Amino acid sequence: MKSLRLDFTYGLEAGKILANLIERQDGSTVAALKESIGQAYRTLLDGTGAGNDFLGWVRLPAQIPASELDAMLAKAEDFKKKSQLFVCIGIGGSYLGTRAVTEALKPQLASRMPGCPAIVYAGHQLGQDYMNELLELLDQHDYTLCVISKSGTTTEPAIAFRLLRNHLEKKYGKEEARQRIVAITDRAKGALRTLATEEGYTTYMVPDNIGGRYSVLSPVGLFPLAVAGIDIKALVAGAAQMQERLIADQLDWTGNIAAQYALFRQIQYAAYGKKVELLVNFESRFYYLSEWWKQLYGESEGKQGKGLFPSNAGFTTDLHSLGQYIQDGERLFFESVLSLEKQNTRIVIPQDARNLDGMNFVAGKEMAYVNQKAEEGTLMAHSEQGNVPVLRICVPELNALHIGELIYFFEFACGLSGYSMNVNPFDQPGVEAYKQNMFRLLGK
Repeated sequence: MKSLRLDFTYGLEAGKILANLIERQDGSTVAALKESIGQAYRTLLDGTGAGNDFLGWVRLPAQIPASELDAMLAKAEDFKKKSQLFVCIGIGGSYLGTRAVTEALKPQLASRMPGCPAIVYAGHQLGQDYMNELLELLDQHDYTLCVISKSGTTTEPAIAFRLLRNHLEKKYGKEEARQRIVAITDRAKGALRTLATEEGYTTYMVPDNIGGRYSVLSPVGLFPLAVAGIDIKALVAGAAQMQERLIADQLDWTGNIAAQYALFRQIQYAAYGKKVELLVNFESRFYYLSEWWKQLYGESEGKQGKGLFPSNAGFTTDLHSLGQYIQDGERLFFESVLSLEKQNTRIVIPQDARNLDGMNFVAGKEMAYVNQKAEEGTLMAHSEQGNVPVLRICVPELNALHIGELIYFFEFACGLSGYSMNVNPFDQPGVEAYKQNMFRLLGK
């Protein structure tokens, strides 16, 4: 069976280094970076680095018991019967992973998977008009909700849950409302745990040793995804396969694609002075995976005045807006391309007798073939004429198994890359600054 792979064809000098797994003769910097990734590999697996109390995700996929997945699937089926809409309350890693996987796998123009409630999000912002529209929507539909917060006191989800719990209890009564709420929170402490215990909500645990942005393969992501109709067993199986592929007694540079990706990134950053990694795709269903990736790498590496700035773009759409800058602007970035190798459908472009649009040269070809040539032409232009290093992350096809692989691949590579920069990839001290100012301005 095909699996995730990397293609360094368009990676310029760094691509040649990775493709041949050799160092340039003048590559003392590259040799040092390669050694730092090797050290990070051992630090991550041995649990000896900063933030080592948040490494539960490293071996999680292979440890999830089938009985736990079955229990979540059973509760999800109950929610599906009760609801037309399912509200997922959370912010950052408490909702981005769910949204990333759902948007990647559901029909793009549909609001839901067949036979499942549509999933809507709350607690990820403080927009009053958004909440007002959501409450009006919920007036008209049966719904259930899941609130995700370790503490229960994070501002955005706490306010959203207060409003939505009040709405739910008024609509259904307190007893029925209890049956329509799942809380994913701390095992034993915190405001949400206290409330959930008092009210008798069904609960799942936010693992103590997994931070939010690494939590999509825990109940934080798995339960909402089950309600949304995603095959969570296949998702976990894909992640477990990638875990098995990446974790070994010794780092195998020829086969460990997470180490290769981490090294490619660090070569661009430390050896060539790149400041931005642009994660791009030619498939719009990858958009929210890119949003999840931005949080993962931005919060993990952006500290102590260090780190690549993670950004994203959707091609070919953004080639008609950002394309000029990417081709000819300042050379401050490199590109990593999520490249989908196989489509799930087939559409052939028809012949037109008049050919007024001049498109008969692609008549008889699939749209996917045209998109593939657009991708190849873009990577050639950006790397060969634009001198932008490009790495392709090749995804065999869009299904839960390969998305699980991709998630674990990015998480593992992030841990390696962060440790190689001598930062703690598992904290986010800078996030607290805005909160302190906001609370002061609100009079807390």
